[in-house]
Amino acid sequence: MRKILFYIIIILTFASCKTLDSSKMFDTPKSYNYSEFKPLIKEYTIKPFDELDVKVYTNKGDKLIDFENKNTQQNNTGISYNVEFDGKVKLPTLSRINLSGLTIREAEQKLETEYKKYFRDPFVILSVINRRVIVFSSGSTKGSVIYMKNDNYTLIEALADAGGISGFSKAYKIKLLRGDLNNPEVFLFKLRKLEDMKNVNFLLRSNDIIYVEAKPRYASKFLIEVAPYLTLFTTMLTIYALVK
Repeated sequence: MRKILFYIIIILTFASCKTLDSSKMFDTPKSYNYSEFKPLIKEYTIKPFDELDVKVYTNKGDKLIDFENKNTQQNNTGISYNVEFDGKVKLPTLSRINLSGLTIREAEQKLETEYKKYFRDPFVILSVINRRVIVFSSGSTKGSVIYMKNDNYTLIEALADAGGISGFSKAYKIKLLRGDLNNPEVFLFKLRKLEDMKNVNFLLRSNDIIYVEAKPRYASKFLIEVAPYLTLFTTMLTIYALVK
């Protein structure tokens, strides 16, 4: 019986790492050619399925237009609208208007021009409110969806908003996946040393995925794998002792 337990432990010890580290995500080979860090200089452009917060004022920003009642009120109520699949947004008074491909400033200027036909000195404030990044701050065991607070939202801010890096995470192996997940750009960042901080102001884009690789912890996972067999072995020993 002891020999059986011994063989079980040996088999599990030399089992594939995929068994002991089955939750690992976004694995890359050692020779993987990571994307080169480049500063992001382009402004964000509106895309289909964005959600827009739209505030329209009259008198150069003096009063906020209440589209529901078609009058002006002193309040700060935001009105959000979805960019449809064809890039158009359905707005009160204007009906559907194409905003896809425009920067925030360009979209505001376009709406101000259109609203001039109906209101005096319109003043438009527009923002995209559903821009978000996904952060796995400790391997695949802890994931968060973080909404971007501004256009200059950085990697270090996202990690902070996700609760930081745990003691079981590799601060020297932070991957960032960007673009089409069938063929994404993959960046590698290191934050272990002070000199590594030069790239932490990396500006994020909507739908970026940040993955902080976790330490393996093979010992604890091995015990979890072996525990059922130990329980079975102990039960069999107990039964054997009772019937002996």
